[in-house]
Amino acid sequence: MKEIKQIYYNDSGTSFYWKKEDEVLTDKVQLIFRETGFYFTKHELQLFKYCIEETSILNKCCDDCELKNKCHKFLLKTPCSQIDLAVSMEELNAVKDLVEGTLFKLNLDDYLYGVGMN
Repeated sequence: MKEIKQIYYNDSGTSFYWKKEDEVLTDKVQLIFRETGFYFTKHELQLFKYCIEETSILNKCCDDCELKNKCHKFLLKTPCSQIDLAVSMEELNAVKDLVEGTLFKLNLDDYLYGVGMN
């Protein structure tokens, strides 16, 4: 198995950079959610965040539901126009955390080792 540098993880997935010959390849992030893997640039990851936010706003119907966000599947668009995911609100929240956590870590690293470095 190839070596990786983990960025972020939760119970539903993980994100990481691939390593090749001891060099971390930072041009794209491997994002694994459930059994699906995406290989996104930072810009595509940001687009995915917007897709998640849009789906969340359009499907706020579970707030008063007795089944508490577990019964229905909603269509979640991705930056890949050919790929959509069917997710429950619970899964949507999990992938939202995964993407936002990954972007937070990427932006923090950019600041600490880039712009904010003295």
